[in-house]
Amino acid sequence: MDLYSHIIKLKSAVDVKESLFSGQSFLWDNYENRNDYYMTVIKRIPIIIRQLTDNKVEVISDSITVDSILISDFINNYFSVNVDINKIYAENFMELYPDIYSMLNGYYSLRILRQEPFETMISFMCAQGIGMHIIRKQVSMLKKFYGEKFSITFNGDEIILYSFPTPQQLANADLSQLSLCTNNNKLRAANIILAAKSVVEGKLDLNILGASEIPLAQLRNTLCQIRGIGFKIADCIALFGLGRFDAFPIDTHVKQYLGTWFKSTTALRSLTPANYLILDAEARTFLNPDFAGYAGHILFHCWRKEIKKLHSF
Repeated sequence: MDLYSHIIKLKSAVDVKESLFSGQSFLWDNYENRNDYYMTVIKRIPIIIRQLTDNKVEVISDSITVDSILISDFINNYFSVNVDINKIYAENFMELYPDIYSMLNGYYSLRILRQEPFETMISFMCAQGIGMHIIRKQVSMLKKFYGEKFSITFNGDEIILYSFPTPQQLANADLSQLSLCTNNNKLRAANIILAAKSVVEGKLDLNILGASEIPLAQLRNTLCQIRGIGFKIADCIALFGLGRFDAFPIDTHVKQYLGTWFKSTTALRSLTPANYLILDAEARTFLNPDFAGYAGHILFHCWRKEIKKLHSF
């Protein structure tokens, strides 16, 4: 197939690598012969992307559109460049936390991705209590076992990419085979099958659930009706898959920075559902509630890299 090179001007500065590999997506891979190229399949369209400048990327694809949207518009939307970074914190944040604000200066080009909801839901159902390299391995196996295969020629190399499986493909999956993709965790595999069936049968409509007028608590509680989804995974799905930038996922790292940086005494307690909701409410006092999750992910990424010295995503 013929490939097109699109030079796309971004409406805001974007750090492509940090955005793709910050723990919000597990669907992108490095092109092994050039570490500055990243690859995936979106809406059955193979995509290769390379950063040129802070505000410009090269996108290589066999199509000029993605999901019937011009590829330049799709990429700008995918990287949420319309979000004003200056509005994601409370107005007095810089005054109250000058050291943290200063530390974050190098992270504002990390953008929250607008990803496909079903892919995000299943990816984060794979992500419970394990390291990111294992999550990536699980998601990669899901794509190879159940996704559609795409072969493209780039720089003289044949590149094989796989799309993420559809709800129908996972709803019909054999439990034992699917368990090979979930680190031999049969309960997790069974939960994924049930979640896929809920989508196929119309019991869970992720498009409707992503509507901005639905209260966040209602969205979260609806997702939590799916076995294997708790508050944290529900908030990850909302933030990274449904464009709900007000959703604030809380894991161990978030709990740690809330305790250390923002002196939360609740963060010193175990992360029970009740304490989760208290921490969520506390975070909204120093973050813009409408963008709490957006700001929270930047804080999460900064905490992991600057304080925990973790560089693997």
